[in-house]
Amino acid sequence: MFSDFQASVSEQDLDDAYVELDHWAVFGSFDRDRLVCSASMYPWDNAKIADLGVLTLAPFRCKGHARKVVRTISKFAHSQGYEPQYRCQLDNAASSALAKATGLTLFGKWELVSPDSKN
Repeated sequence: MFSDFQASVSEQDLDDAYVELDHWAVFGSFDRDRLVCSASMYPWDNAKIADLGVLTLAPFRCKGHARKVVRTISKFAHSQGYEPQYRCQLDNAASSALAKATGLTLFGKWELVSPDSKN
């Protein structure tokens, strides 16, 4: 089911969400017998933070699947002593709206500096 799910989304969406079946925790939402939304998380190095990614198939977006999956996997992380960390591109309105709908708040911004950068 997960392979079919992955085959139904773009490489860019897969890269952005970084949802993997072999992560520490993987949760999903189904419509009938089809996996339509998946979230995974993994502990961040030795910290008590669990990095979270989520991806929903395009035809099933805005139907509550991601909100339910993010809330459920976040509750699981808390029960295991971890704080969920949701990676969100701030220019992605849907991702930002999902964070807000699940009660997550902005903690920080991650900026990558290119090795070729002059500053």
